[in-house]
Amino acid sequence: MITRRHALALAPALGALLARPALAQGHYPDRPIRLIIPFASGGSNDIVGRVIAEGMGARLGQTLVVENRGGAGGLLGNEAVSTAPKDGYTLLLGGSGSFLISSLVQPKVPYDIIRDFTPIGFIGNAPNVITVNPTVPAKTMGELRDLARRAKPPLSYASPGVGTTGHVLGALLSLEFGAEMEHIPYRGTGPAITDVLAGRVQILTNAAAPLTPHIEAGKLRAIAVASPQRLEILPDVPTTVEQGFPNVLSSTWYGLLGPSGMPAAVVTALHGALNATLADAATKKRLDEEGVVLEPSPTPADYGRFLLSDRARWQEVVTRAGIRVE
Repeated sequence: MITRRHALALAPALGALLARPALAQGHYPDRPIRLIIPFASGGSNDIVGRVIAEGMGARLGQTLVVENRGGAGGLLGNEAVSTAPKDGYTLLLGGSGSFLISSLVQPKVPYDIIRDFTPIGFIGNAPNVITVNPTVPAKTMGELRDLARRAKPPLSYASPGVGTTGHVLGALLSLEFGAEMEHIPYRGTGPAITDVLAGRVQILTNAAAPLTPHIEAGKLRAIAVASPQRLEILPDVPTTVEQGFPNVLSSTWYGLLGPSGMPAAVVTALHGALNATLADAATKKRLDEEGVVLEPSPTPADYGRFLLSDRARWQEVVTRAGIRVE
């Protein structure tokens, strides 16, 4: 995560150069493409996936048909793509929680996220914000650490569920603080926010979009953005790096993948259409509203290298914290 902006820096002219790569292929795509989103409709993953599908479809000259296939923490949708034909007509919206974290914490995963998938391109990430109920007497990361170390009973943190990005970031905070903290899992972000607003749980980490209205209303206090850079929508909130916690980095990220063994020419066409979509001003505006910072990958291989490094980083956290979905 620390090096993503270096690894995924995109040359300014790339979008224009690859604006219509499919035309050079001649035959691909010649029918609609299926984009599987491993979540139910209506959430951030669904919104991001549909924006990307619309833009890529316009550039490829074929419709990307969105198919929501939620369940089992993302495993059902991921497996459907891993076993699909390798022809480029079944794609996956991969995410930090549903794709990567789930592969580390679920007891039985019927695929390998490196071996059984073809990376196409990184889309972007929504850096997570560390917030507390305003009654918590801490305004900085250092104060929150000191409070966590002396709290009896332990401070509690809410998450959208076991094995989610919010869960593993809370576990990382506990490890970095050197303090026991109690994890309270919920069935989704909404219920988690409700209980933190009510003061039943002290801490909540999540992408900025659903938290920003509550931060602006003074109902949540933002302690830090778990990113090397500040967020445009929360410019006054310092980062974890600024506050001396360089290892506390986390975001909800999105990327595009297909089954392993896809033809190189097809991957090139899809990667080009994705990056041309991300270079579009209207796309940027729509995803800005979701708190997503666009970071197109120069090549599919760059996205593949990011997957390897991010898996290794979170594997260490999951192992040290003993996180497992029962």
